[in-house]
Amino acid sequence: MASIGIIANPASGKDIRRLVSHATVIDNNEKINIVERIVLGAQALGVKKVFVMPDSYNMGYRVEDKLNSCNELKCEINVVNMQRFDGMEDTVKAADYMEKSNEIKCIITLGGDGTNRAVAKSIKNTPIITISTGTNNVYPTMLEGTIAGMAAAAVASGRFDESKYKIKDKRIEIYKDEELIDIALIDAVISNDVFIGSKAIWNMDTIEKIIVTRSHPASIGFSSLVGCKEIIYPEDDFGAYVDINSGNEKIKAPIAAGVVESIQVSEPVILGFNDEYEFIAEERGIIALDGEREVEFSKDQKLVFKIRRTGPFHVDVIKALEVAQLNGFFKL
Repeated sequence: MASIGIIANPASGKDIRRLVSHATVIDNNEKINIVERIVLGAQALGVKKVFVMPDSYNMGYRVEDKLNSCNELKCEINVVNMQRFDGMEDTVKAADYMEKSNEIKCIITLGGDGTNRAVAKSIKNTPIITISTGTNNVYPTMLEGTIAGMAAAAVASGRFDESKYKIKDKRIEIYKDEELIDIALIDAVISNDVFIGSKAIWNMDTIEKIIVTRSHPASIGFSSLVGCKEIIYPEDDFGAYVDINSGNEKIKAPIAAGVVESIQVSEPVILGFNDEYEFIAEERGIIALDGEREVEFSKDQKLVFKIRRTGPFHVDVIKALEVAQLNGFFKL
């Protein structure tokens, strides 16, 4: 019996960057519409159960009620029974539940880079499909919910060679006193700004360094500052770091939606999987992980950054559907 999980973050796409840029707002009603289409696409191809993370907007229950009212719900929707904190902890806990479940074979996430970072804290083996509904959207992609549901059904069926569509992602690992204290999927930004009134970081004048797993000028956010000098693909077995507000050259980069700024950036230093970057703080500061302030540090504190291919398994939706088609998955 094929089952999938859905983690829809009700808080994604609503941070301070909406006020300092021109980013699109995807409200919770639209997320409900996306989840509906995921369910409809998945059940049409054999999914019998859909597990949904509980949230303050009751998205799972609303989807169930709406699809029942129009007599379109054919599968079972289970809202995960867990204590709710209405924060990132919910995403981490729901992902952990789905990872440990023997039923759930694929997870679909709705959110941005921060949401998927929270999922990655718990996920090691269950493949994920990511739908962009956040602010920083380098990791997830714009994807129609129906197609995501169809791809999840193909993955959850277990009928196909996963190596043809499943990719093990990189992540940044941050160590303090040789202990892993946190991770990022796309970028870690070191800032001397200790103000934490908002989770998102956006003032370029306070940024010292950026470490990335991937970078491209087509990405929005801090990783584009590296990408406008050095393109690093998800499949490359390395990342890089740069100094900000340092060096002899300025570049223009899309640091937020509708915001292209001229920033002084040093030449990227490549970080291979056998390398590490050691940072010793000259003053107090904070590290933003995938766009959100998470790790505080004090003067003279030492932190070590490593890039490893220890992130989640990410489904290439197009390849998954191609493999399904070649193996007759869509035939009646």
